Amino acid sequence: MSRGGAGNMLGVGGTRRTLGRNALRGGDRNGRTGGGPDPRAQKRELLRRLQERQRQEREEAAGSDEAS
Repeated sequence: MSRGGAGNMLGVGGTRRTLGRNALRGGDRNGRTGGGPDPRAQKRELLRRLQERQRQEREEAAGSDEAS
């Protein structure tokens, strides 16, 4: 019987690397501990900015109607 071949799965995962303290606590490569920003918070902020922009456009349109 031959040794090696497809049955030997050692080393499949790539090179090992020691994890730093921040990485163990969920930090990303940018050095931010605790992971990235919350997707729900991002969406909430995006919706808030969109609604604010729409409100400003409506006020500007109403202001130009009153001026003419």
